[in-house]
Amino acid sequence: MNSFVSPENIMRDIRFLTEEIGVRLAGSDSEWQAAKYLEKRFLEYVPICRMEEFPVLERCVESEELEIRIHGKKEKFACSLFSSASSTQGKTITAELVFFDGHTEYQRPDLSHLTGKAVVHFGAHVMNENNYRRLMAARPAFLLMVDTRHPGNFPVADGLFPKFVKKYGAVPTVSVAFYDVWNWMTNGADLAALNVKGDARKSVSCNVIAEIPGEDDGCVYVGAHHDTQAGTVGADDNAVGCAILLELARILSQTPHKHAIRFISFGAEEQLSVGSATYVRTHRKELKDHGRFMCNFDSCGTAVGWNYFITTTGKAGRQHMRDIYNSRDIYYQECTDLEPFQDGFPFTAAGLPGITLERGNNDCGLFYHHRFDNTADKISPEIVASLADASAVLIQEAADGDPAWCAAPKDPKHLQAVKQCWTSIFGGWTQRRNRGIR
Repeated sequence: MNSFVSPENIMRDIRFLTEEIGVRLAGSDSEWQAAKYLEKRFLEYVPICRMEEFPVLERCVESEELEIRIHGKKEKFACSLFSSASSTQGKTITAELVFFDGHTEYQRPDLSHLTGKAVVHFGAHVMNENNYRRLMAARPAFLLMVDTRHPGNFPVADGLFPKFVKKYGAVPTVSVAFYDVWNWMTNGADLAALNVKGDARKSVSCNVIAEIPGEDDGCVYVGAHHDTQAGTVGADDNAVGCAILLELARILSQTPHKHAIRFISFGAEEQLSVGSATYVRTHRKELKDHGRFMCNFDSCGTAVGWNYFITTTGKAGRQHMRDIYNSRDIYYQECTDLEPFQDGFPFTAAGLPGITLERGNNDCGLFYHHRFDNTADKISPEIVASLADASAVLIQEAADGDPAWCAAPKDPKHLQAVKQCWTSIFGGWTQRRNRGIR
């Protein structure tokens, strides 16, 4: 490599995605603007770039109104409709409030006390399929989800798992602020009225796929995602990852490689890695026959914080990666547990070793997670550039040889856990129909 990652280039791309385009919901015009921008920029460095489409539900909300009755007086509070959830179709639904702790109360043998109620659900997700099934069977009027990982004064945008919604349906579900819920509980709130105008509509998202051809048929994958949650421009989630892909394409394209390097900016990550899962389903044979390694970047730009890397390799691979980063004064917390909520996981399900680079700034993740203030001023371009530079060495090693360290874990318990998670949350290897290239 003859040059290094440019912090100035990093910030240029982040600012364009966040300030010129802005919020980039899956399936929206702005998500497509981001995809076209990435395609144009990739083609400045690599000879091949294409888009692969796939169907999504686009969140199309016109208005959200939530009123809570406290001591007989109605007060308005902010809320944010979950992606994949149904709206109230512009009608006001009024229901008695019930507070439900998602961490413990699924132990109840009977959830019928939730029927027809406005359920304040502590916990950002219903991750267990049986719990979600039981919750929908109880037929609540609507759900008010409070993210207990990120206490604050603002709703944290999020979404329901598409597989669960398809199988069991959904009720109107909105995110509400942690401290608002604290206020409701401590002041005797007893009634809620929700009106959400607009709904999800069928649309199309895409993966942007750029490639540096190799001399043989092996392939190394480098990933990030270009969509955002509602109400956030997503500088660190994940314009920063897109900017890294572009810089790595620039510096790695300067020399030939034994194996191809394929850069993929995924769409619809915020709907549970729909783009990444679609890619591995569509290209499963390619991954099995030719895939070598996956390096994924997501939310790794916070100016204050620490590195948190998710690794899915054998012991030798973990040590080799640590040696590469440590030799460049980059140290990190290593996670070897399953982490399905990022685009590297479907590649793990497909059998590839890999790493996902993230950074946190509090013990629950990022204080601006899925919020309006996830903006470019939170990013350190110098930190991002150093991570990208070290990762370029790792990617180049995987692309230029046949290193023994580049191997997936072989522990049977790990493999079974991956299979179970891939099946229960993502729906397994059921093939989505690819809608072609736009």
